[in-house]
Amino acid sequence: MRLLRGDAFDGLFRSFERTAFHLEVQDVYHTREESAPFQRFLDGEPDDLGWQRPWLELVREVTDAGRSVRRLRVVPVPHLDYTRWLLSISGFNVEAGEDIRWLPRPEAGGLAVAFDDFWLFDDRRVVFSLFGPDGGFAGGALTEDPAIVRHCARTRTTLWTAGTPHDDYVKG
Repeated sequence: MRLLRGDAFDGLFRSFERTAFHLEVQDVYHTREESAPFQRFLDGEPDDLGWQRPWLELVREVTDAGRSVRRLRVVPVPHLDYTRWLLSISGFNVEAGEDIRWLPRPEAGGLAVAFDDFWLFDDRRVVFSLFGPDGGFAGGALTEDPAIVRHCARTRTTLWTAGTPHDDYVKG
């Protein structure tokens, strides 16, 4: 595996050819970029989403070019404040072109849910998300090992099928 940080990690989102899939299994993330917006949500204050604009623009750019960005979030039930916040802002990701599904953890019983977040690019590369002691994002561990890629692709397919599309989940 190769450690990716900063531009090396970000470059994957510009260089993939067809599909990028993200599996999120953590209940809460402690990224610096999200701490102030999350606190505003808890305080009932509005958010201009300026912190998220670079990601939304990138998603729009790659999906307008015909590539796919998908994300599946395995979430606790009842929802934590963090999950409720994600539900309140994820519509902007969907509007930008990201396809998001939600899978309540109780409904994942018996399915092969991974213990680690990962990105799967073009069914050729897997990048496992790495977190520091404080829970903040620390980079990614890249592998192209065919067995690991196949395992992650099977996990994606199984969980994606079980997940509920964002708009349906929010309405439900």
